[in-house]
Amino acid sequence: MEVLQPLALSFKLAIVVTILLIFMACPLAYLLSFRNFRLKPWFESLIMLPLVLPPTVLGFALLIFFGPEGPLGRVFQKLWGYSPAFHFSGLVLACLIHGLPFALQPLKAAMSKLDRRLLELAEVSGLSPFRTFNRIVIPNVWPGIMAAAVITFAHTLGEFGVVLMVGGGIPGKTLVASIAIYTYVEALEYRKAAFLSVVLLLISYAVLGIAMFLERRQVRWSCG
Repeated sequence: MEVLQPLALSFKLAIVVTILLIFMACPLAYLLSFRNFRLKPWFESLIMLPLVLPPTVLGFALLIFFGPEGPLGRVFQKLWGYSPAFHFSGLVLACLIHGLPFALQPLKAAMSKLDRRLLELAEVSGLSPFRTFNRIVIPNVWPGIMAAAVITFAHTLGEFGVVLMVGGGIPGKTLVASIAIYTYVEALEYRKAAFLSVVLLLISYAVLGIAMFLERRQVRWSCG
């Protein structure tokens, strides 16, 4: 079915972005939670900027940056012969930037509840920061990691403004479900729009339930 193609692309995008963001956000959350450095407030503000920036503004900036004449676009052109703009890779990069704060917040919240005595014990035992992160932090914030993954997946699945600006909604290439709904409504194809809307609604509801369950589990975990 034609209507399933945007849905499949949305799932593909959400899965790829979620996996990449978890690997990016975990060390970043650790850095921001347990390390102090001079430019930390500015660095954190830069990461959190997509939370307050209109998606179309961010999308336009990324479109210029990813385009054939943009800095990253030129790099892509030299290495792979195409620019990320209006390409699936551009959607991934845009969603990584826009979704990073949403992945970072639950991870920072989970790490803030971590018993600092564990970190002190690891330091006394001579563990390096890398080993402390892998052996102490990650196992103790696992519910937070799962919550971040769930929220990131749901957020990416519903992306609209950023992916529309960067991807353009090209059928078969960058037309994700959220943009397809808008396109179907414009074309007065309400049944297709309703089908995708209901599917996304059910998925979002399920994801929200999972996120709330994981949040309660994190509270119980931290309470012992």
